Amino acid sequence: MTKFKSMFTGVFILFLTFSVHAQTGGGADYFAGKWNVLIKGLPQGDAKMFFVLEKKDTTMTGVVQDSTGTQISKLDKVELGTTSATLYFNVQGYDVNLVMNKKDDDHVTGNLMGMFDAEGERVKTVK
Repeated sequence: MTKFKSMFTGVFILFLTFSVHAQTGGGADYFAGKWNVLIKGLPQGDAKMFFVLEKKDTTMTGVVQDSTGTQISKLDKVELGTTSATLYFNVQGYDVNLVMNKKDDDHVTGNLMGMFDAEGERVKTVK
């Protein structure tokens, strides 16, 4: 009876491990790539920015570009969740953060500094 309980416990832990790995499809894998983000309601008007995010193991690095592709800033830090990412960067002398929440496979919503709405779309590269 003891062997049966030990074997049953081992099989249960094995299945639990597989189910945990099956649910980790978000985070760095989802947010990696180029994102076209429109930030609405800024004092100077709406702003369009591009965020180019690269996956480095389980973390992210990247840059912020303007609409012409010129680099504005490097990302200081990226905090990843399974369905969200918070990007920290410096623009025009201000340290700001952008929260991006997964909406669907190619779209995000969020906010800049918790004050300005943002919506974004994945930029797909033509191969």
